[in-house]
Amino acid sequence: MPSKDSSTRLDVRKTYKLYVGGAFPRSESGRTYLVHDSRGRFVANASQASRKDARDAVVAARKAFGGWSARTAYNRGQVLYRIAEVMEGRHDQFSAEVAAAEGLSVAKARPLVDAAIDRWVWYAGWADKLAQVVGSSNPVAGPYFDFSVPEATGVVALLAPQDSSLLGLTSVLAPAIVSGNTAVVVSSFARPVPAITLGEVMATSDVPGGVVNILTGSASEIGPWLASHQDVNAIDLCGIESADEARELEAAAAENLKRVRRPVAEDWFASPGLSRLTQYLETKTVWHPIGL
Repeated sequence: MPSKDSSTRLDVRKTYKLYVGGAFPRSESGRTYLVHDSRGRFVANASQASRKDARDAVVAARKAFGGWSARTAYNRGQVLYRIAEVMEGRHDQFSAEVAAAEGLSVAKARPLVDAAIDRWVWYAGWADKLAQVVGSSNPVAGPYFDFSVPEATGVVALLAPQDSSLLGLTSVLAPAIVSGNTAVVVSSFARPVPAITLGEVMATSDVPGGVVNILTGSASEIGPWLASHQDVNAIDLCGIESADEARELEAAAAENLKRVRRPVAEDWFASPGLSRLTQYLETKTVWHPIGL
């Protein structure tokens, strides 16, 4: 019989894992690290991703790229909106996790969760409008139509911000995938729990496996492998706080001409604009004879 004295009940502790290829593996290295809240209290043992985990995540992202980029823009917008729906249903959990991670009261964490959910909706709305705004019909001297059409660039590595565990993470991830890219994300080292929960949301909100891959661990350790990986097409250095380290990663990324977004001070509550969307786009020019 269950005990009526709740004080004798043990908590069901959660095993925090990576999110790679739509599954939740432990790090192949077997390593974990301690996560504490803002008061230094134990929160979790998080998986500490390795070079091999980063390679596996890139493989999963590349495998998913063809199917995700081939979906209609309208459908990708639906999937991003579904992420917002599932997050709304887990609002209390996200609020508690953000509060613990960022040293806030739950009341002050709620607006951050609201903003993160609203950002998914905002980018979802851009999914089927981006081509009209960024693309163009070009005047040419000849009997041809000439169109410039934006396309996804491929696999994007995102070193998520260290200080904003959910809103900042959403602000770098949503614009990367809405246009058809796939992503490998390295979460905040000290504040990984909201990112892990976001992985659970991805797994239950129609996001195909491999479109988003979330690694917990050190961006300083994993970043160089992602920056130099020949099958990564772009990298966002948002989570790198050292200027010297950022320069080293940018130099490594130049080995295969990656697009690099340099770290800058960010106001995550500010209107995001389109710069992160256009950062991960290529332009395809199409010619077609008139009258055929």
